[in-house]
Amino acid sequence: MKQEQIDRINALYHKSQAVGLTEEEKAEQAALRKQYIADIRRSLRGELNRISIVEKDGSITDLGKKYGNIGEQEH
Repeated sequence: MKQEQIDRINALYHKSQAVGLTEEEKAEQAALRKQYIADIRRSLRGELNRISIVEKDGSITDLGKKYGNIGEQEH
């Protein structure tokens, strides 16, 4: 998500607290928040899929391959 979009989310939040939002602004805020959450989830999923655990026997378990969707991530 671009910094301008994050700034717009914050501006809409502050306006909602101060004077309220129009229906169009509420829809814009909801769409921006939805995109922001999707971006955070995608980033977190990518980080979690890169975790590997070294087992007691020395073997390595790649959690991304075992539980993740490395080949099926959204781009």
